[in-house]
This record gives sequence, structure tokens and C-alpha cells, in this order.
Amino acid sequence: MRPAVRPAVRLLGQVWFWPALVMLGVGGYRLGTPEPWRDEIATWAVSTRSLDELVRLLGHIDASNGAYYLLMHGWTSLFGDSVVSLRIPSVLAMAGAAAFVALTAERLFGGRVAAVGAGLLFTVAPQISHYAQEARAYALATCAVAAATYFLLRALERPGLRRWAPYCVSMALAGVWHLVSFTTVAGQLALVLLHLWRTRAAVDRRLLWHYPVAVAVAALPVLPVVLLGTRQSGRQLGWIATPSVKGLLKFGDHLFGSAQVSQAFLLLALAALVLSGRRAQAWQALLLAELPVVAVWLVSRGETSYFIDRYLLFTVPAWAVLAGGGVGAGYRAVAALAGRSWAPRRIVSPRAALAAAGVVAVGLLALPAVAALPKQPAVRYVGSHTASEEPFREVAEAIAAGYRPGDGLAAPMGDQSWAMVWPGVSYHLPPAVHPFPVFVARSAEEADELTPEPCPQPASCLGDGSRIWLIVLGDTEDPLAAVPQDQAQVLLDHYGTPDQVTPLGGLTLALLDRDT
Repeated sequence: MRPAVRPAVRLLGQVWFWPALVMLGVGGYRLGTPEPWRDEIATWAVSTRSLDELVRLLGHIDASNGAYYLLMHGWTSLFGDSVVSLRIPSVLAMAGAAAFVALTAERLFGGRVAAVGAGLLFTVAPQISHYAQEARAYALATCAVAAATYFLLRALERPGLRRWAPYCVSMALAGVWHLVSFTTVAGQLALVLLHLWRTRAAVDRRLLWHYPVAVAVAALPVLPVVLLGTRQSGRQLGWIATPSVKGLLKFGDHLFGSAQVSQAFLLLALAALVLSGRRAQAWQALLLAELPVVAVWLVSRGETSYFIDRYLLFTVPAWAVLAGGGVGAGYRAVAALAGRSWAPRRIVSPRAALAAAGVVAVGLLALPAVAALPKQPAVRYVGSHTASEEPFREVAEAIAAGYRPGDGLAAPMGDQSWAMVWPGVSYHLPPAVHPFPVFVARSAEEADELTPEPCPQPASCLGDGSRIWLIVLGDTEDPLAAVPQDQAQVLLDHYGTPDQVTPLGGLTLALLDRDT
């Protein structure tokens, strides 16, 4: 073999390579098809501001996403702000998470079957596909937690600064990407305690203080985000309902994006706990996956709820590791059974035993993959990322088709600013289409907010254009009834009733023309 070929062959033989490659393919497939929804629009609106404007905004809102916005500010400066460009960091992060899942499974359960199986299982979960294609920080937090788990296991095997340092960096990144992901410490603590119990005969006492110190060091960069985020949590998280006991028990269906996929993962987890010769490691993976969920559920029973699937996406890597352990356990059990001597001569050859075990392993891997097939296309259609109907593109296209220089635009603000209609429609408007803002006191950039600030005296912010495009939430034939009363009265007095009303499935676009 030529020397130049050897590195490539070694790369193909790494347990992390194929899961990462498959995840790149799964995440990249139809990457630009789903329309960006309002959270992704927020990513675009913030990351494309000047650095000074971005930092000022974080003092008012969305500080918990500040690190992600700063990253995306640099990214969009280099690679542009197309839908595909905005989502590529999430695809790369999920591919990295798949690689760390495989490496973690190899370390916990040994063997290539468990390792590659875990990495591939991670890629089939519909929610993983969904958030690999979303311009938000969830994929980055998932990757950081998966990396932290792997580096934690390395540090437990042989403690030292070189091994704790990458763990600290990974945990710090997890916390600043998404604060809730730092609750993975609850599962990590159980993993560490089980490790100490399992190795009690030759325990390294340095671990008794190494791990707490490492967590404390990792938490230092996260504390400013916690302080700012806590002040803003009531404004940003008030919409999340307090979870019930039933919500906790059925949470897996939402976490994986399918009840069938959740059940397949649970079946493989049970195989790891029952069949594996490494039951202690299986329990470590189980506690790592489940304890953060329980911790967030308990906290969410208080004043502010954080209990929602995408906030806990970072636990899926641990479930994939455990499920991979189940695939490896099934493989080893069948290989041992098929190769056992029942008579003076062996019933099957070792090669046939391994083949039978391989068929079983493929079958076990196919369980969640087949269960996920009906859901995978659902995360890639045009409106799959929207929590509700958000036809931003349709509204922008309709405005662009009938636009005249001097036209105005009025869109939901104030109590309806959560819908992100202003930036959502602005994202899709062609560069040559610039309707002037109606009823706006200050632009979003001037107000250090995500959306413009409404004018307290609507008549003074009406402008002098002869036409106004009016956007309201919902589908309605009477758009003036859907805007604040003072604004509606000003529009009636100056423009009369709308000449055109077009419901677009979630938003209604109307045109008011004072010359008709």
C-alpha cells in the first residue's frame, strides 16, 4: 500500500467517521427547503447587525443566545445570510455530535459495533434531523454536551490537566450556547459516582476534587449569561407551560420526534441494561440521559418553565450511546450463542456465528430507522419549521409584486412582536423594495430590540404615502379589526377601508390606497 493511501484508510476505519458522514448527509439533504421560522428570523435579524448594535440588544433581550449570535455574526460576515448559510453551522455541529456519540459508546461499551451503532442511531432521530437544519443554538449545545461526555470519560480514566481542559471548554460552550444544557451536570455527577463505586478497589482520590473543580471552572463563563438571562426569563419564557407528570412520562415521544422511535430506543436501552456485560456502564449512560430531564422538570414546576423538547435535545446523545450499547450487547449475545458447542463438534463455524450476529445487529439498528422513516420527510417540507403558519415569503412576494416607490408598511408590533412579522417579511423582500415603516417610533436597531418600537401617537407616524400595505396576524376579511384601535381609526380616517384583502394562511395582507 502506498504511504499516501494509509491515512485515508485509517480515517475510514475510525468509529466516528461514518456516523459523522451520515449525519452530514442527513442534515444537508434539502437544507434550504424548510422556510425559516420566527426564531431563525431572529438569528438573522440579530447576527447581521453591527457588533455594537448586537451587544446593546443583548442587554435588553436574548442574552442567553448572545454567544450564538456573536458566532453567527462572524459567520454571516464571511459566508452571507442565505437560509443554507445560516443553517450550515447546525449541520456541522450535529455531525460533530454524532462523532462524539460513537467515541463515547466505544469507551463505555467497547467494540466497533456498539460505537458505530450508537453514532448511526443518533442520526435517525427525527428531532436531530430537524435541529440539524435550524439556525439556532440547539445543535451546537448538543455537540458540546456530547463532547463533554467523551472528555469526561477520558479524564476519569486518567486524570490530568490535559484531559480536564477539553472537558471544561466543552461544558463552558454548552452553557453559553444554551443555559439549560448545563443541567447535564446532574447526569454527569451520577456517572462519576458510579465510576468511583465501580473502581473503588483502585480509585484515584484526585477525582474527589478534580471533577467539582472542573465543573466550577466551566461554570465561570456561564455565570454572566445566567445573570442576564434570569432578568429576561419572564419576558422570553412565559409561554412555556408548567409540565405535568404525564408530560414527563411521555416526554420521550417529543424528544425523539416520534413515539415509535422513542419506543425503539427504549427497547435497545433495555437490551443494554439486561444483556450487556457492562451493566454499570449502561446505568451510567441511562442516568446521564434521564437525570437532566428530571432536573429540568422539577425546576419547571416552579415560577418559570424550561420543559420543552428542544431545550433538552442535548440528552439525545446519551440515549444514542445507551441504545448503541444495546446493539453491541445483542451482537455479542448472538455471536456467543451461535458459536457455542452443543455436541462433539461445533454446530456452526465461527464465521457463520459472526454473520448471524451481524444480521441481528443490523436488525436492531433498523428498528429506530424504520420507525423514523415516516417522520423524516415531515421535517423537510416547506413549512416544517414553523410552530404556526408563518407565510413570510408569500407576504413579501405579494408586496414586491405590487410595490410602488413611496408605499408604506404597517405590521404587528408591541404585544404582537413575538410573531417577528417585521423582520420575517423584511428577510424575503428584494433589495429594491423599501416600503417606509408606518406607526414606528424607532427601528429595531435604534430601540435595541428584535422588532420596531410602536409609535405612541399613531397619527404622527403615519407618513405621507398614498398607499400602505397592512399585515395582521391570522386570516381575516376585516384586517382593521385586528390592529390596535387607535391605529385602525387613523387608517380609516386617512385611507378608508382596504381595497385589497388577501388571507395567506396565518397572515393577512391588505392594501390601503387613499387615491381610490
